[in-house]
Amino acid sequence: MLQDLQAQGSLVAPSQDVTGTIARKGRALHEDRRMAAKRAFTTRRVDLDLATRLRSDVRPRAGDLVLARVAQLGQHQKLESPHGRRAQLYVGDEIIVAYGERYAPDQFEAVVPQDLSACDLVAGGGVAGLVLSRHAKMRSATRIEPVGLLADDDGKVLNLGWFGLPRLTLPPVLPPVVAVVGTSMNAGKTTAAAGLIHGLSRAGLNVAASKVTGTGSGGDLWTMLDAGARSVLDFTDHGHTSTAGLTLDRIESVALSLVAHSAASNPDIIVIEVADGLLQRETGALLKCGRLREALHGVLFAAGDAMGAVAGHDWLVRAGHRVLGVSGLLSASPLAVREAEAALGWPVLSLADLRDPLTAPKICFAGDAKSCLA
Repeated sequence: MLQDLQAQGSLVAPSQDVTGTIARKGRALHEDRRMAAKRAFTTRRVDLDLATRLRSDVRPRAGDLVLARVAQLGQHQKLESPHGRRAQLYVGDEIIVAYGERYAPDQFEAVVPQDLSACDLVAGGGVAGLVLSRHAKMRSATRIEPVGLLADDDGKVLNLGWFGLPRLTLPPVLPPVVAVVGTSMNAGKTTAAAGLIHGLSRAGLNVAASKVTGTGSGGDLWTMLDAGARSVLDFTDHGHTSTAGLTLDRIESVALSLVAHSAASNPDIIVIEVADGLLQRETGALLKCGRLREALHGVLFAAGDAMGAVAGHDWLVRAGHRVLGVSGLLSASPLAVREAEAALGWPVLSLADLRDPLTAPKICFAGDAKSCLA
C-alpha cells in the first residue's frame, strides 16, 4: 500500500536555499540512531537516507523533520507509523516527526514553535507543535524534546515539501467529484465518506478518494481504502504536515491538485473529504472558492444534530453548492433525524443508505436525497 502511494508521483527536488547559505553544518547523525527512531506517518514519503546530520541552530518551519525524545507521556501515547501500525511510546524513545500547526476544537490548538525548545506531540500521526489550548476532555499533550532537525550532507533541513507530489492543474474533463463536508470535527464526515465509497464500489464503480485538508494522520486514508477506494491521497502527499495556517491560495492549489492526481487514475467518480467544519477558517474559505465549486458535482453534508444540518445546508446553498444530501452523526438518532427531515423537507441519509449499491450512485448522480430514496 505504501509503495503504491509513493509510486503515484515523483519526488520534488529541494530548493536551492532552504535554511540560508549553509554548508555541512550540524553534527553527524549516525545511521543506527536514525534507523532505531520510531518514524511517523507524516514522514512516509521522505527519503531518510538523505538525513545525515542534525541541526539545532535554526528556527523550525512547518514541514521540517525533527528527531525528538519523548519526555513525558500524555494524550498521544502511540505513534502511527507510515504503514498504519500504532507504535507504543515510552519515555526516552526517539521519534521522527514533522513540525506543523493544528486546529482541532475537540483536541488541540497548536502552532509551530519559534525554536527547538521542548514542545508537544499534537497528533498521533506525527505532528510536533506548541499547544495553545486544548479541549477539556483531553489530557495534556505528550511532551517531546527536540534533539535536532534532520539535515542532508550540505546542512539543508529536510522538509516534507521536498518530497511532495508535483502540482497539477485540473484536466479539461473531470469525472463527477463529490465533496463530503461537515458542521465540525467528529460530525461523521469520514464515516459518511467511507460509507459512500463502499456503496459506489459495491455498485461496480472505480472510486478515487482524497482528504484535501486536515492534520497529518493515516486513519482516514486507511478507512477510505478499506471501504473500496482504488486510490487514496491526502495533503501530506503534497508535502504538508497539516493545512492549518496555510494561505487560501495554497490550500486551494493543494485541493485542486489532489483532485487532478485522483483524476489521473481514470476513476468513475472522485470522493474528497474536507476536514473540520464550515466555520473553520481554511474550510470555510476553501468551500467559497469558485474554482473548487466549479469542479464539484455536489456536496454530501455531515452534521451532528438537526440544527447543524439545517444551518449547514443553508450555508452551502448560499455559497453556491449543490447539496446532494445530509447524513452524519445525527443519523444515529431517530429523533434528530425526524427534526432534521421536518426542517429540510427531505430525507436524512443513513449509513445503510450510503453503503447501498443501488442508492449510493443515485445520491451522487440523481442530484438530491428525495430522488435517491424514491
